[in-house]
Amino acid sequence: MDENYGHLEIRLAELIEKKGLNRNKVSLKAAMNWRQVDRYCENDITRLDTFVLCKLCTALECEIQDLLVFVPAEKEQ
Repeated sequence: MDENYGHLEIRLAELIEKKGLNRNKVSLKAAMNWRQVDRYCENDITRLDTFVLCKLCTALECEIQDLLVFVPAEKEQ
């Protein structure tokens, strides 16, 4: 990953906690493998799957901006 362009953070773990759920419940609601949910919670994803993001947003009743956050690159001064 090129740090000159910033990166995306997946805020799934925080969102699950805020909703009072756990990873297993989310995997069931989203019809996903628990390991895949775990990897998204740990930000251990190299390529985002738009279908998975749609499933997570539907299961958590949230917007995509609740789940993904763009972190800009640090600028030298």
